[in-house]
Amino acid sequence: MIPRIIFFLTLGFVCTTCFGQDFDITDFGAVNSSKVHSTKQIQLAIDEASKHKNGRVIIPKGNWLTGSLRLRSNVDFHLNKGATLIGSTNVEDYYALSRTTATYNWKSLLLCLNDSNIKISGPGVIDGQGQELAQRIDNLFYEGKLDSNAYQFKERRPKAHVRPQLIQFVNCSKIEVESVNIKNAASWVQVYDLCTNVRVHDITVESVSYWNNDGIDIIDCKNVVISDSKINASDDGICVKSYKRNQALQPICENIHIYNCTVRSSASAVKLGTSSFGGFKNIRIEDIKVYDTYRSAIAIESWETGVIENILVRNIHAKNTGNALFIKLNKRAVYNHMPDGSINNVTIDNIKCTVPFIQPDIHYDLRGPSLPCFHNIFPISITGYPGNRITNVSINNIKVTYPGKGSSSYANAPIDRLYNIPEKIEEYPEFSMFGELPAWGLYVRHAEGLSLTNARFKIKHADYRPAFVFDDVINLNLDKIKIQGDRKEETIIHSKPQP
Repeated sequence: MIPRIIFFLTLGFVCTTCFGQDFDITDFGAVNSSKVHSTKQIQLAIDEASKHKNGRVIIPKGNWLTGSLRLRSNVDFHLNKGATLIGSTNVEDYYALSRTTATYNWKSLLLCLNDSNIKISGPGVIDGQGQELAQRIDNLFYEGKLDSNAYQFKERRPKAHVRPQLIQFVNCSKIEVESVNIKNAASWVQVYDLCTNVRVHDITVESVSYWNNDGIDIIDCKNVVISDSKINASDDGICVKSYKRNQALQPICENIHIYNCTVRSSASAVKLGTSSFGGFKNIRIEDIKVYDTYRSAIAIESWETGVIENILVRNIHAKNTGNALFIKLNKRAVYNHMPDGSINNVTIDNIKCTVPFIQPDIHYDLRGPSLPCFHNIFPISITGYPGNRITNVSINNIKVTYPGKGSSSYANAPIDRLYNIPEKIEEYPEFSMFGELPAWGLYVRHAEGLSLTNARFKIKHADYRPAFVFDDVINLNLDKIKIQGDRKEETIIHSKPQP
C-alpha cells in the first residue's frame, strides 16, 4: 500500500503589510521615452520609497527605458495600466548580484538581495527586448569583445549566463508578484533563489524571443505558491530546481503549490529538476492546462543526489504535447562518493493527454531540438537504475491518446532484447534519452510499489510495440486498465525482476 501524502503549506504569508505612500517616477525625473534612459531616476524612486517604509513606486502609463534596478524591502513596484518598463539592449547597462549568494551570478533587469516584503504588481508590462539584447551580445563576440568561453559554438549563440534575466530574487522573504505582464527575456525570465514565502499570482509570461527562456525558476525555496497564471516560454514553463551549496545546510525546495495555470513550452510544461542536489519535498501541482508543448507535460527528474518525495500531481489536461509524464532517477559519476538520490511517494491523479504524430511545437520560432536517432512516438516512462529503484508511485485516472503508426522498419526495440535499452545513468534526463522504447504507452524499469488504476491508453493507428512494458518492477498493481486500438494478443509485458 502506498503511503498517504501529507503536505504542510501553511504560508507566512507574503506582503501582508499594506503599502501606503506613492512615489511617481516622473517626480524623480524619469522620461517617457523608449530611447532615453531613466535608470537613475527610477532607482531614486525605489530608494526613497524604501526609506519611508511601505512605499509604492508608480510606473505610470508610457514607455520607460532602463538598465538594472535594485528593488528594496517594503516597496511595491507597481506598473500602471499602459505602462511598459523597457529593458536596455546594451548589456553594459546591467549588473549582477554577489557571486557568494546567488546560485548563478547573472545580470538581471530587476534584482533583489537579502530583503523582505517586496511586491511587483501590474497591470503594466515588463519588456526585456530579449531578442535585440541577445543579438547585440552575439555581435560582441564577432567584434572580439566577448570572451569565447561565454559563447556556445555548436548552437551559435552567447551562453545563457551572459544574457540578462528579467527578475532575480536571492535570499529574500515575503515576495509577491501579481497581475504583471512579463515578456521577451534574453535568458531566464524570473528566478526566485533561496527565498521563503513567495506568491506569484495572475501573471502572464510571453517569452519566446530567444533561447533558455524559462518562464519561472524556483531554486531551493520554501513556501511558494504559483497560481492563476499563463506561461508561454521557449524553454521550461515552470521549473523547480535544487542546487549544491553548503552541504551542511542541504537546501531543498519544500512546500511548493502550483495550481490553476496554463502553460505552453518548447521544453517541459512543469518540471522538477533537472538540478536536484538537495531535492524536492511536499510539492503539489494541480489544475494545469498544457498545450503545444515539445517535451513532457509533467517531468520529475533527479540527476544528482537529492531526495524527491511527497509529490502530488493532479488534474492535468495536456493537448498536443510530446509526452504526458516523465519520471527519471539518475546519478552522475562525479557524485558517486555521495549518497544516492531517491524518488519516493509520488501520486499522479487525473491526467488527460493527447500526443501528436508531428512535433508539437512546430509553430514556435524556437523549436525543441531535433534528436540524433530515428524513433517512434515516446511513451510515458518511469525509470530508476540498477540498484536504485523509484519507489511508491501511484497513478490513478489517467487517459492518454497516442497517434500510433509505430513501425519496426523505422526504429525497432524488440521485447526479446530489453537489455539493449541503455541505462544512461549519468546522462541529462529527458523523455527521449533512451532512443526507441519497446512500448507505445508506458515503459517502467527499476521501480518498486507501482500502482496503476483506472487507466485508459489509446492508439489511433497500429503500432508494432505492446502497450506496456514493465522491466525489473517489484510489487506492481494494475486495476481497471483499458487498452484501446491495440489488437495484439499480448499488450502488457512484465519481465522478471532483477535480484
